[in-house]
Amino acid sequence: MMELVALLSSGKGTWGQVSGLIKKGEWEKVYILGPNYAKDFQLQDSQVPFDFIEFDQDKPLLQLKKELVTKLKGRITGIEVAISIASGSGKEHMALQSALLSIPVGIRFAALTKEGVVIL
Repeated sequence: MMELVALLSSGKGTWGQVSGLIKKGEWEKVYILGPNYAKDFQLQDSQVPFDFIEFDQDKPLLQLKKELVTKLKGRITGIEVAISIASGSGKEHMALQSALLSIPVGIRFAALTKEGVVIL
């Protein structure tokens, strides 16, 4: 079982992808990263606990990466995590991936497909 780190930010319909991925996967721990407005994210009809980690989406790329490293380091227990970047901007995707690799932890991409949860 893996930990899931899911970005929850901009992109029409992407919150549904993240929600489905969390509900249908078997995760050791779930971390949802998002800007202030994403704090209200709720999983409907689900008892899956998650930690919400807020970040400042207006920071430049390198500062955002440093913020994510600071907020994620020490929380992740495994040697690799599944990540979802279905939501968010390119800058946020780069900052998250770079932060995780700097911790260091390996990353595998997670997606919800018609066949279920796929780890790439």
